[in-house]
Amino acid sequence: MATGRSNYLTKQAGEYLVAAELSRRGYIATTFTGNVPYYDIIAVDDSGGHAVVQVKAIAGKSWQFNAKDFADIVMEGRQQKVRCERKEPYPDLVCVLVQVERMDSGTRDRFFVLPWRDLCRLIVDGHTKYLAKHGGIRPRNPESTHTGLQPSQIEAWEGKWEILKKSVRPVQSELTPR
Repeated sequence: MATGRSNYLTKQAGEYLVAAELSRRGYIATTFTGNVPYYDIIAVDDSGGHAVVQVKAIAGKSWQFNAKDFADIVMEGRQQKVRCERKEPYPDLVCVLVQVERMDSGTRDRFFVLPWRDLCRLIVDGHTKYLAKHGGIRPRNPESTHTGLQPSQIEAWEGKWEILKKSVRPVQSELTPR
């Protein structure tokens, strides 16, 4: 069972691994270690353009999410109703989901890079399908909006760092020649 300390270390390692990978790819990466809502890193390219990055790290087999962070969900009696997807919390937000491997595992860390909108759709669709399978009522705890996501569900985004490049917002220069 993961402890609070091991969860924190996984989160911290994930953020630093992503920052290091961004640096290797030519970005200046500044981490905020969980102190900014919705993103963990700002990546700046060589022209001063920037992208915001949300990092989610696991040392296990699946990422854990609250579906309410991605969808408007209401309770009607014991049934959950998914009304709609939530609006993106920050424009062009990029999510990097990291599977952090143990040092002695002989395997490499895995990075899955996807736009927040795509992550949102995956989570909302998965939660909606799960509810449909159970008549809208979660079996053990009807009010729980917990959901998980496994690497096999996002393999199409593994190593897709070019998604970040597409999300870089160019610098708008206010300088005018005198």
